[in-house]
Amino acid sequence: MKIDPIHQFNIEPLFTLGHIGNHTIAFTNSSLYMLVAVAIITLLMLASGSQLVPGRLQSVAEISYEFVASTIRSTAGAEGMKFFPLIFSLFMFICVSNLVGIIPYTFTVSSHLIVTVGLALLVFFTVLIYGVAKNGLKFFSIFVPHGVPGYILPLVMFIEILSFFLRPVSHSIRLFANMLAGHIALKVFAGFVAMLGFSLGAIGWVGGVLPLALTVALYALEILVAFLQAYVFAILTCIYLNDAIHPGH
Repeated sequence: MKIDPIHQFNIEPLFTLGHIGNHTIAFTNSSLYMLVAVAIITLLMLASGSQLVPGRLQSVAEISYEFVASTIRSTAGAEGMKFFPLIFSLFMFICVSNLVGIIPYTFTVSSHLIVTVGLALLVFFTVLIYGVAKNGLKFFSIFVPHGVPGYILPLVMFIEILSFFLRPVSHSIRLFANMLAGHIALKVFAGFVAMLGFSLGAIGWVGGVLPLALTVALYALEILVAFLQAYVFAILTCIYLNDAIHPGH
């Protein structure tokens, strides 16, 4: 029995939308699960209501709102709340799509680098454009740390500039790599249980108890990682936006 942990990441076209030159524009399984994530978030927000005594859906919506709002205030200040729609949308989309992707035989959107790069570039250009528009040339003071001796200032500036332009790389790869590695590990351990059972019969199923326990533990860990990666992406977005709002602080 062959274990193929990579097959779950294949992008499959579901139907064709049209053609541009020799290129086919298709609606894929990735597109489908992006829409599923957006639909779940939309239904959660619409169905939560505004009751004085909140129900379950309203409690989830309110907790999500307060969690993101407190994260923004603690990292970017009250002025950072103007970016609440962006950060809340990013957090909820990543969190919901990650959690949906944990369900067997579904698809994990954030396990593809092109998706996480797109989200990271959205944050990067938002920071850059807003920072320059709000602060003008003062925005570039983030590349000149205070109190640095003049003889090493050029080196420090080079490091700061390099790290600034590498932000989208680390921002995107962190999310992509964690989701990819976790799902591969789950597939390998789950496949190992099935392989033992089908190849060795009853003895194999008994011997598969340990890898099955590890699979359950990994599954629980992946649920935690799905939330943590959405949180890390959101809080890094807040930190980067703080540079645009308060350059040089």
